[in-house]
Amino acid sequence: MDVENLFDLSGKVAVITGSGKGIGKGIAKLLSESGAKVVLSSRTKEDIEKVAIEIGSTGGTALPIVCDATIDDQVASLADSAISEFNAIDIWVNNVGGSTGRSSLKELSRADWDETLALTLTSVFVGCQVAARNMQSGSIINISSRSSWGPVPNNAHYAAAKAGVNVLTASLAHELGPEIRCNAVASGAVPTDIFFKVMKLKPEELPQYAKDTGVPLQRLGTPRDIAGAVLFLCSEASSWMTGEVITVSGGR
Repeated sequence: MDVENLFDLSGKVAVITGSGKGIGKGIAKLLSESGAKVVLSSRTKEDIEKVAIEIGSTGGTALPIVCDATIDDQVASLADSAISEFNAIDIWVNNVGGSTGRSSLKELSRADWDETLALTLTSVFVGCQVAARNMQSGSIINISSRSSWGPVPNNAHYAAAKAGVNVLTASLAHELGPEIRCNAVASGAVPTDIFFKVMKLKPEELPQYAKDTGVPLQRLGTPRDIAGAVLFLCSEASSWMTGEVITVSGGR
């Protein structure tokens, strides 16, 4: 394939969960810029409608669908809507995830554990299952976290859920190949709304946070940083990759 076509997604249909803001929005916009028709999903109708308008204003095609990624029937309906509108699904990005907040193991409630696992791991399982049942070929990309690779004091429930995403990704790569590739992106710190809520930081504190946490590139990430890795994983540039977890974290 010619170099200029290596990242071309023209004719492809991409479903991105949690794409009303933050990393999911960044992924949707970059995949659209690369030629894909994108299906946006979020629990908040206003958010995905705004993103759809932004994408449309630059000549892209976006279909906003309200969907709670933790509810099986709604995820199945999301896939049905994508196929009804565009006749196929080629790319599925499971981006939904989050934590109920920082807490020591001693203080962590069972409710917070269950909620974090449902939002961060079970939603990915449901998305992967629905995608696999509705895709003939293509790529599934799961958004994991740098937190999945080691100890994360006071946020162990989130780290455990993301570690589960990594193993799920590797396992499904074996089950779904060769028709469907399944990879993940382990994101470092990206200051989204959830990040600010969980870390209790203010925007002006971010440069010092990056310095204190030893990020070699001396800045935190952006949604587009993560989107670039997703584009790579759903393009022909990564056609011989599956079951991999790429860390994008500024070197930390």
